[in-house]
Amino acid sequence: MIRAWGDRLWAADPRRRDLGLALLVQAAVTIPFVVPRDPRDSPATWTAYLLTSLGTVPLVWRRRAPVLVLFGVVAAGSVYGLALDGPGQPLPYAGLIAVYTIALYSSERVRTVMAVVVTVLVFASVALNTRTARELLFALFVFAAAFALGRLQATRQAYTQAVEDRAAQLERANRIEAEQAAARERARIAREMHDILSHAVSIMIVQAEAGPVAVRKAPARAEAAFEAIAETGRDAMAQLRTMLGVLRTDEPAPRAPQPGIDALPALLERVRAGGPAVSYQRTGAVRELPAALEATVHRVVQEALTNVVKHARASSVDVHLEYGERELTVTVSDDGRGPGGDAGGSQAGGGSADGGPAGGGHGLIGIRERAAAHGGTASFGAGPGGGFTVGVRLAAAPAEVVGA
Repeated sequence: MIRAWGDRLWAADPRRRDLGLALLVQAAVTIPFVVPRDPRDSPATWTAYLLTSLGTVPLVWRRRAPVLVLFGVVAAGSVYGLALDGPGQPLPYAGLIAVYTIALYSSERVRTVMAVVVTVLVFASVALNTRTARELLFALFVFAAAFALGRLQATRQAYTQAVEDRAAQLERANRIEAEQAAARERARIAREMHDILSHAVSIMIVQAEAGPVAVRKAPARAEAAFEAIAETGRDAMAQLRTMLGVLRTDEPAPRAPQPGIDALPALLERVRAGGPAVSYQRTGAVRELPAALEATVHRVVQEALTNVVKHARASSVDVHLEYGERELTVTVSDDGRGPGGDAGGSQAGGGSADGGPAGGGHGLIGIRERAAAHGGTASFGAGPGGGFTVGVRLAAAPAEVVGA
């Protein structure tokens, strides 16, 4: 309880604290006037008491004008010592607090000058009083102690302020880092959502458009198309359920792995079922890669094939994975209309894969971002024999060859 009261007092307005300190000093200087006294001592008169009280009043302004407060305290004490013969004080309370305040709040130049002034005043006071070495040493000691305590408090406050500033900077840095991490995660989720939905919807639209024709001419093919629509929808739902489950906080999220290179054949088969012929080959030192890198390869191929289905009107697509010593090159080429093949712009070059500015479709932007996340690059443009080519180079550390 006492500690809580002290914390509230310390947190109060500084002017209130100074007023409380002045009242505390007033209580201390009042003691010699109220305790029983030897009849042979100087009488405790109201005049002496009022003049003593006058020496404590300047302490109320000690933070705002510490030097003036010191001179006010010295002036009141000088008048008291020269004009009256009242009760003495065991310690110069107001003077010590004034010196402490100067050491705490004043500049180095002011502190130095006032240290010299106070030393001179101590010598003068002792010369006018007892003229003894004992009094001189005691006075110098207590004023030096007050000055030292003021400097120690100044150092402590500077250290505390530095720690608080550092903590505030760290908090700001952590907040900025958290915001950046959230933005990166939002961008990642947006890429995943785009790739999953855009691919699934594109395949389903192509299959659905071919379905009525196939029903009339080739019922077996129509049945395969509808099955491909259902399979594509189920796969998209499973991937979305996995992704959205990570965002839920009220239940455990599923931990199914992201599709990788091993899932490419199934992806290509769904595209073949209702679209162009798709060839697939892997060359070089085929090896197992980190899961994140394999997921990126899968999404890059998925997005490139989605663009082919939506825009290229191609009859064939070639997907080629070339395993280099320290990199993996993914190339998806089609024999379609190539850049700028429709009014809205089909892919990069003359237009974007999503009908945006040149090279600015969300899908192509996503491919660039995925490549950059793995220290790679992405390029888009017309193929050597026409059509459109997506090329992505990804950094891949050497590893033991596992197959071909």
